[in-house]
Amino acid sequence: MSYDPAEGEVDHEEEVAVTVLGLHHITLVCANAQRTIDFYTGVLGQRLVKKTVNFDDPGSYHLYFGDELGRPGTAITFFEWPYAPKGRPGIGGTHHFALQVPDYNALLKWKRRLTDLGLSVTGPLDRHYFTSIYFNDPDGAILEIATIGPGWTVDEAPDQIGTEYRAIPPEMIVHNRDEARIQATTWPEPVPDITADMALLHGMHHITAIGADIQRTHAFFGELLGMRRVKMTSNFDDPDSAHWYWGVGDGRPGTLITYFERKPGQSPRSQMGTGQTHHFALAVPDEQVQLEWREKLIEAGLRVSPVMDRMYFKSIYTNDPDGHIVELATMGPGFAADETVAELGQRVTLPPWLEPHRADIERVLHPVSAPRWTAPEEARP
Repeated sequence: MSYDPAEGEVDHEEEVAVTVLGLHHITLVCANAQRTIDFYTGVLGQRLVKKTVNFDDPGSYHLYFGDELGRPGTAITFFEWPYAPKGRPGIGGTHHFALQVPDYNALLKWKRRLTDLGLSVTGPLDRHYFTSIYFNDPDGAILEIATIGPGWTVDEAPDQIGTEYRAIPPEMIVHNRDEARIQATTWPEPVPDITADMALLHGMHHITAIGADIQRTHAFFGELLGMRRVKMTSNFDDPDSAHWYWGVGDGRPGTLITYFERKPGQSPRSQMGTGQTHHFALAVPDEQVQLEWREKLIEAGLRVSPVMDRMYFKSIYTNDPDGHIVELATMGPGFAADETVAELGQRVTLPPWLEPHRADIERVLHPVSAPRWTAPEEARP
């Protein structure tokens, strides 16, 4: 099997088994570790499940947030680069990532909670397949909170999703431009506490990146990586440009990668820096499958890193056709490999090869702390 990133074509000499399980994590860049901890734990209710260092740059923090255990698909991670320039979305970068909630009421509760905390929130916006709101973290990264449904079958049969272009209904475009209505739509009461029905502990909904050629992007994710294209539509905010989705199985939230198509020369390249994604990772079952993927990617003519031991999973890295770093990470062993579940995120953990240098590393790191984990309160009637 060979793959030409320039042409976006795969020569199928052999079939690739579908062994991508879904999203594993996304890694962004932040300027201040404590500010990021305060936002993701205090505002969004995530758990800091690991406080460690960038294994490739041990003088800087690497923070992991997620559900109680930081399970794959719930993990949002950050490199702290205090002196990095401001990042910028663009071709070859990520536009935003989305967290999932079960329903519209939970979405409205989040809008009320965030606006009461002084954040600027856009939405709720009807995306036909889900409804969502948008806001920014302290470094400017775009976050979305999206409902689980109604899903891909609202305009295609279950066995036909992703096989034909589906235009955005014109009435939906008009609906999403009614700014007065949108601004007024929120939960009627203050939401000072994150209740169980709105908790952001079910993981990511999707990750959206930007590419220059949607067919070439499909050749990478759909044909080479074996993910299922579940929708071909347009960007709801720019109906003249393509927006395609890939997932696993029926395209359930938590498995979804989506891309906006932007024209080179008319749209800038992404700029790495604070508020921008460094890479995102797809989950594979285990180390054996990961090695098989590594060989298949090399055979396809892509640059692929050696297997990297990240303590909590093993990783290989490659690039999408526009240069975005894409990681394939194993499901385990998980973040409880070197801490008890109760103590996750409370101390700086180091891999065995860095442990002899702990004193020097901690001398460089500035102290940061996170509240001890408590599960969200049950929803009150």
